[in-house]
Parts: sequence; C-alpha cells; structure tokens
Amino acid sequence: MLTPQQALQQYFGYTSFRGEQAAIIDAILAGNDVLALLPTGGGKSLLFQIPALVLPGTCLVVSPLIALMKDQVQQLQQKGVAAAAIVSGMSNYEVERVLQQATDGSLKLLYVSPERLHTRLFQAYIESIDCNLIAVDEAHCVSQWGYDFRPAYLRIAELRSLLPQVPILAVTASATPTVATDIQQQLQLRTPKVFQQSFLRPNLSFTVRIVEDKMHQLVQILTKVQGSAVVYCRNRRRTQEIAYQLNSYNISADYYHAGLSGDIRHEKQQAWMEDATRVMVCTNAFGMGINKPNVRLVIHMDVPDCLENYYQEAGRAGRDGNKAYAVLLYQASDEQYLQSLPEIRFPSVAFIRQLYQHISDYLQVPVGCGEGAYYRFNWSEFVHLFQIDIAKASHGLQVLQQEGHLSLTEQQFIPSKVEVIASRDDIRSLETHHAEYDAFLKCLLRTYEGILTTQVSIFERQMAKLLRCSETDVIAGLQWLHQHDYIRYRMRTDEPQLFFNTPRAPAAELHIGLQQYGERRRVFEARLAQLQQYITTTTQCRSVQLATYFGDTTATPCGVCDICLAQKAETITNDTKAVLLESMLAALETPTTTLALQQQLQVHRNVLWELLRYLESENRISITTDGVITLR
Repeated sequence: MLTPQQALQQYFGYTSFRGEQAAIIDAILAGNDVLALLPTGGGKSLLFQIPALVLPGTCLVVSPLIALMKDQVQQLQQKGVAAAAIVSGMSNYEVERVLQQATDGSLKLLYVSPERLHTRLFQAYIESIDCNLIAVDEAHCVSQWGYDFRPAYLRIAELRSLLPQVPILAVTASATPTVATDIQQQLQLRTPKVFQQSFLRPNLSFTVRIVEDKMHQLVQILTKVQGSAVVYCRNRRRTQEIAYQLNSYNISADYYHAGLSGDIRHEKQQAWMEDATRVMVCTNAFGMGINKPNVRLVIHMDVPDCLENYYQEAGRAGRDGNKAYAVLLYQASDEQYLQSLPEIRFPSVAFIRQLYQHISDYLQVPVGCGEGAYYRFNWSEFVHLFQIDIAKASHGLQVLQQEGHLSLTEQQFIPSKVEVIASRDDIRSLETHHAEYDAFLKCLLRTYEGILTTQVSIFERQMAKLLRCSETDVIAGLQWLHQHDYIRYRMRTDEPQLFFNTPRAPAAELHIGLQQYGERRRVFEARLAQLQQYITTTTQCRSVQLATYFGDTTATPCGVCDICLAQKAETITNDTKAVLLESMLAALETPTTTLALQQQLQVHRNVLWELLRYLESENRISITTDGVITLR
C-alpha cells in the first residue's frame, strides 16, 4: 500500500505537502470526519485524492460544478488514476456502466452532483460500492446561511445512514464561523477534526480604488503591472465592450461568459492559459477549477455582492507565491447598486410562483410530472419569450433552487444520443432499398455497444473517420435515418439543463418557506454591510479584514495592501522625503508622467503626490492636463 508521501510524488510530482494538508490527510486515514477550511488555492482537491489512492476502495466526491468534475477526472486519468464522473446528460445505460465500474472496484474516485444522490439508480448501487471516503467539495453550499446555498446538498447527510462507517471530509474556501458550524450539523459530522489554515496571502496585495473613470484606471493598472490578468465584470455585454477597448490600447484581451458555446469557451480559456491572451475579461463563470499559478492581477470592474465571492475570485492571483495584486474599482453608482440588491435578490412570492408557471409552460411539464428529469433550458430564449426582467428572473430561479423545487446545471456539452428502433427485418432491408444510408446504420451497430436496447452517446466526428467521409455527411445520414424511423437521433447540444427535484406542482400551491426566506434576506443584508465596510474603511488592513470575516483571528497586518502602504507612507521621515525630492528633481531633468515617475522612484502614490504638490507650490514644476511633469 502506498503512503501519502509516495502517492503525492508518484501521481502529482510534488515532494512535500503544504500547510495543513498532511495533518488533514492523516486525520482522514485515521477514520475521522474532517472539516477543512482552506483559502483559495490551498490545494483542497489533494485532501481527498491522496486518501483515495492510499486506501482500498472508491472515494465518492460530491461537487456542484460539472466543469470542475470533468476537469479533475480528465487530469486524474492523464496521471493514470481510474476516475469517472456522473453528470447530467448521460443516459441510464452510461450511468449504470460507471456505477458498475465502481461496484467492481475499478474506480478510485467517483464524482457525482448532489442531485444524483437521491436518484433510484444511484441508490440501488451505492451500498454495493466499497466506499472509503465521502468528500464534500464546496461544503458551504449545505448551509442556508452561506452565500451559495444549494438544497440538494442537504441530501448528502442521507449517505450517513447508508454508509455509517465511512468518514466524511467537508472542504470549503469560503465559510464564515456561522456557516462552518452549520456545515458540521447539516452533514452530521461525528466529533469532526476541524482544520483552519490561515486566510492570509502574504504575496497578494489587496487594494480598493475609489475612482470616477474605471476604464482609465484599468488601463493605467494594466500598463503599470505586467503579466497575466483577469478582469471581472457583472454582465456579459460589458465583458465584450471592455475587451474591445483594451485591445484598442494594444493590451491583449479577450472576453468570456456562460453564453458562449463550449468550444469557444475552451478555445478562449486555452489561449489565456498559454499566455497567447494576456487579459481575460469575464463574468464569474470563469475561473472555477482553473489552475494557472502565474496570474499577476485580478481586477473587479464591478463590485461583487459579498466578500465570499470577492475573496474566491481575487484569490486566483499569485498562486505561484510571487507578488500579485487584487484591485477593486469602486464609484458612487456602485453604492446605489448595493443598496438596491436586497429587492432584486429577493423577489415577491407572487413573482416566484409566476416564474415557476412560465418555466413549466416553456418546458411543457404537466402537473405531477417531471421529477428526476433533465430538460434543456435556453435561458435567453426563455426570458425573451415571456418578456421577463432577466435579473429578477435569475434570482427568482435561484429561490426555486434554494426551496428545492428545481436545479439548474451549468452550461455543458452533451453529446448526441441515438437509439436504434427499427426491427431486424427493416435493418436487413435497408441495404437493398437505401444502400447509401446502410453504412451509417452499420457503423452505429458496430461501434456503440447497447444501441439496440437503449439510448447511447455517439460522436459524429468519430463516425466520419471510420466511414472516411465528412462530419456533415454523417449528420445528414443520421437525420435521414431518424426521419424514416430507423433510429431516434437527438443531436448534441451545449445548453444548461434544468432538473425537477420534485413532481411539478400547481404554481398557486408552490411552497415557499416564508420564515426562512425572510431570514436569508436578513443574512444577505448583513453580508452586504460587511462588504461595504471592507470597501470604505481606511484604518484596518484589507487582509486582516478578510481573514477576520472568515474566522481567522490570528491574522496580522500584511504590509502590502493599500491601507498598510498608506500608513507606511504617513510615517516616512523628513530626511527620507528630502532624499526623495533630490531623486525626483534629478528624474525630472527629462519630462515624464506621474506613472513613470512613481515606477522609477518606487514610492507610494500618496507620498509621490505630496512631494509633487510641494514642488508645484514652490513653482519648481508644472503638470499638464495629460499628467506630464516638467521642471520650470
């Protein structure tokens, strides 16, 4: 049997664990339930991947993020680790085949979404799987007091009765003390070992800039600080606009949001990962599970809605341990936006019920039907068809998910599905009467096991290679076979999937827990107040504020955030200022800009402007409207 150290080196190429990783893994191997609170970039996935490799049996990983599951499975498979994921869009046959691999002991890690846990098919297999660990990723989703509550997570506790001897690991990078306590209760953790790694990131400088012109400030920052960058925006249209403007300043940029097709998103992400694109301007659809250590800058053009989201997104900078910057740009209109959020985020019960009715009509789901079924859901088409405000509808749908009625998966690629429905006589006669289409049917029968009895995933590109024709010809052939009742063909799609957790109810009778709904709003308002305090304070270190918010009371001032630097600037002695003045006057022998002068002198901007104002009052320099400084 491998030791954790051997598994780490053999499969991941690392020679040592970081932070609390080794202690957490030892606690899991000793059979303890564990709650691990680690900062973004703290290496959370190794906490369950290493025990999975060391222990006999299969580790069950519960995650809400389909893209992240797929990425981790792909990375593990490339390392020679037997791993699989069950995601929406898979047929029962495909799901059963994966579950059979797990019961046979062929898998070391099995990734599933929380919605999958209570399906009949999964429950028929779960007790036959030799499960060595239940790992709950993004564990804050189990708490209704957290910022990303997902009711399906509450069903995870049912695994405790099905697998009473199996330890549970709950991991999260964004749980406040209240949420951490709730996680332990909701997951029924038994005398858990709780590990909290410091939320301080010594190499990451947090800054809030209150500005009038955000675009001008963004260009200045990207000009001053070189290297890979992420710019977060609130909506899809803005990502495109800002990317175009940055390119006009000769700053290599592209945009990314969930409305793009999977192929385009993958292409854009790869270009950024390989540094062919320097700046990715994106919504919060970008970043989760992306492991790029050399990001130097994360800039928020729009204010986030809570410190949890901000810390997680900003924390994608500087994972290589080198100097990095997280900058939040803020202006007066942002304050008005934050004040309006509670009304937007918590629509009326009447609106929520109407939205539920519209969704049921759009998907044509009758009352009493739909439970356990996935439906393709085109969000843009839906809001256009019913003429609903997109922001209000988005938050109404979130309430329906939090109440446990629906689940909306992230956008993903779902391959084409085919089932052969023709009789054997019809299949034999096809060669005689329509020989040009017979090759397509024979290719299906020879290539895809089980296609005569169930619906299976097929890949048109693979068929094109086998038949030595174009992919367009394959699609046309399959469509002909579908139209003439030889097969049922559902072409691949790249849309979100809507899942009915319960049978569709009459909208007027739809249950909304008013007391908990009101309490969630009060908790949300408290989070907004904490965010506004973070933005407006000028006395406490940014890193200390963030660490304290997440319950880390050991944090000390970072020395590199804007507040710490401003406090340092105030303590600069008169002798130091005299030396800086001499250096400044020497540098100004050639006209220069304030930005170039600050870079040359390596001084805080507050000190720079204090000295410039002094020289200007003494009539020693002049500053043009373009910011060019010259000696008089």
